[in-house]
Amino acid sequence: MEKERSIVCIIANIWFLLFFQFGAIIMETNASPHNINSNKYMVPEKQPYRTWYHFQPPQNWMNGIILSIFLIYPNGVTALLFHLLVNSLFNETHQNYDLMTSVGLIATGPMYYKGVYHFFYQFNPYAPTFGRHMVWGHSVSYDLINWIHLNHALEPSESYDINGCYSGSITTLHGEKPIIMYTGSDSNEHQIQNLAMPKNLSDPFLREWEKHPENPILIPPSGVEVDGFRDPTTAWQGSDGKWRVIIGAKSGDEGKALLYHSEDFVNWKLLPNPLYASENTGMFECPDFFPVHISGTKNGVDTSVQNSSVKHVLKMSYQNKQLEYYFLGDYFLDQEKFVPDADLEGPSLNLILDHGMFYASKSFFDYAKNRRILWGWSKECDTTQDDYEKGWAGLQSIPRQVWLDTSGKMLMQWPIEEVEKLRDEKISITGEKLIGGAIIEVAGITASQADVEVLFELPELENAELLDESEVDPHLLCSEEYASRSGIIGPFGLLALASEDQTEHTAIFFRIYRAPNGFVCLMCSDQS
Repeated sequence: MEKERSIVCIIANIWFLLFFQFGAIIMETNASPHNINSNKYMVPEKQPYRTWYHFQPPQNWMNGIILSIFLIYPNGVTALLFHLLVNSLFNETHQNYDLMTSVGLIATGPMYYKGVYHFFYQFNPYAPTFGRHMVWGHSVSYDLINWIHLNHALEPSESYDINGCYSGSITTLHGEKPIIMYTGSDSNEHQIQNLAMPKNLSDPFLREWEKHPENPILIPPSGVEVDGFRDPTTAWQGSDGKWRVIIGAKSGDEGKALLYHSEDFVNWKLLPNPLYASENTGMFECPDFFPVHISGTKNGVDTSVQNSSVKHVLKMSYQNKQLEYYFLGDYFLDQEKFVPDADLEGPSLNLILDHGMFYASKSFFDYAKNRRILWGWSKECDTTQDDYEKGWAGLQSIPRQVWLDTSGKMLMQWPIEEVEKLRDEKISITGEKLIGGAIIEVAGITASQADVEVLFELPELENAELLDESEVDPHLLCSEEYASRSGIIGPFGLLALASEDQTEHTAIFFRIYRAPNGFVCLMCSDQS
């Protein structure tokens, strides 16, 4: 037992994703119904700093450097042992590993249909900034790694979406019939909900969509702001045969997850009480609601499953906080009620989905591999001028599989297994000692993108600073505890994208704290 307490092993899988590519957009148009390569965009050549392991459109807005890695251990105990494995990520034959657009990218509808993964996203085709006339971009893949960009799925064309086709979701109805529910900005710039269906269900790439003749199907209800009624979720069906959907809303500074039900997916009724509401959060953007197994299995669950073997996850993107929060709880279909296990009152480690640059996520159930995949938008900190110069802004994070931890208290997340296909040359270091204050360069990395696995062994922990998890918001702690500030144990970790003199770098670092029931590891990224 004493030996177990004296060693802390931390494994970090970190994707470093900046890559040089250089040219102009070319589109091949000799489309055939079953050839994915016959309708694709070639990636612009003159886009330095474009990432290639995140989904990105060829250009514009979607809601430079050679990779060097140094190990740092400036403070804390005298020394630690580390083991490191770097896998170069190859790029010779792949299209876009991670989706990335030239102008704005927010997930609207990931789905799996007839052997093909689809990704629909909010996209500005005209500039690398958010614009008034957003469209639904559309890309497809067989493996969630290699992506082909297709023509836009939805464009502003009618009075109910003339000022933009904004985010939404896709639900698969009986008979394997996908249907889009999306937010349109109408001629008055009010946000309203609309439907669209595929023109040809036999086309696995779903290249053409038509808008429903009864659009709009929903308008902002009384008490909800006309520009704060958007982002419908994937719908789920109850045992009573009715479909349910959540739409994000706001009234003043109160965010709401409005709950509707329908028997035919066209005529919807607002239920008296929202599924959830919270003050001081602003708009509930991009809500998501899905079940997870309570058994701790990594297997996913179809969105419509409701029984004693599952808990439900309610996820929201809080506009005021620009963070993703989620709740675990029990969903009672007969009462149209969701009861969270915990609330936002006071800091709580398990309520923030991701502490980094991660927002507007959307999940889907992958029938092919029986898993739930969650995907989020990673916005950037560049200036508008920088975005115009490079020709794009915004990218999707690497898709991650999510499941419920065996404790039943938080979600587990891990990059999808397909990412490992990209691994190529390896560099490894085993059993090296890192002395306090030292910086060691990991030499021999020639790739500009790499997958890093690192294991640290710390011999002394008893002197670690005491931390009460119930009184600390780890997001604030990471923002305050910079990599250059001393702690008793830490910071130690990696300097990625480092210049030779290390004046420029990104620190991914760890700190160890003592808690009442053991030890706590804090993982941070210093973006200062």
